[in-house]
Amino acid sequence: MNDPDDLVAFLGKAWQEMRRGVADARSPARHPTFATVSPSGVPEARTVALRRANEPDGEVEVHTDAATQKTEALRQWPRAALNIWIPGSHLQIRLTTTVKILTGAFVEREWDRVPVASRVSYGTTPDPGTPIQGAFAYEKPPVRERFAVLRCAIDHIDLVYLGQKHQRAAYVREDGWQGTWLAP
Repeated sequence: MNDPDDLVAFLGKAWQEMRRGVADARSPARHPTFATVSPSGVPEARTVALRRANEPDGEVEVHTDAATQKTEALRQWPRAALNIWIPGSHLQIRLTTTVKILTGAFVEREWDRVPVASRVSYGTTPDPGTPIQGAFAYEKPPVRERFAVLRCAIDHIDLVYLGQKHQRAAYVREDGWQGTWLAP
């Protein structure tokens, strides 16, 4: 970012990092923290894999097993936060989103793109989070019907640069992502 007062460039850097996270499995943006609130009101955070970053639509996507606790939480309260830390750039990207859970025919093309070896992530028996008798007392058959895409429409972006001179800005969908500088 050449001009430190350029809100557009600051946001552009965040989208560049998120696109890199989709394309490069070694990118730190590949594995954001995904936070929801359980049906009982308890905050829950877990690491996910970023699968899509669509700047024109203001969306990101992750994949999940439809039987996970996060999908149960999202059915009751379809909001999530994602936190992405890019250590080399000293950039924290925080996203507040509204989530749609897509399954069935809506995700057929995505399922076809999932490598066969990775499909075992969708269909754990018993369901994820269920108590089991031992560390490996479960099966991981690929179950197409359990594959879900979490399409996260971004409502708010908070960017914090934590280099020598800190910078922070907030962007909201409602104003067309114009951006506002904030005190870090």
